[in-house]
Amino acid sequence: MRNGAIARIAEQTGVHKEALQTWVKRAEDDDLPTTPIDSTARIRQLEAENRGLKKTNEILRSATAYFGKAEFDRLRK
Repeated sequence: MRNGAIARIAEQTGVHKEALQTWVKRAEDDDLPTTPIDSTARIRQLEAENRGLKKTNEILRSATAYFGKAEFDRLRK
């Protein structure tokens, strides 16, 4: 069934059958979505993830500054 679908799609799109099979296999191996996704929802998800990463980055910067100053003060004594 799958080979038939790939052959039919390859013929309809003018793409060589083996090339299409390679692309499908690569997408599956890379865990890429093979079905359409809701781009608006995906953008919201990525923006939320980005906000979380920025917050984490700021916390790490603050901790680095705090502990770096403490180490500097300890070495000066």
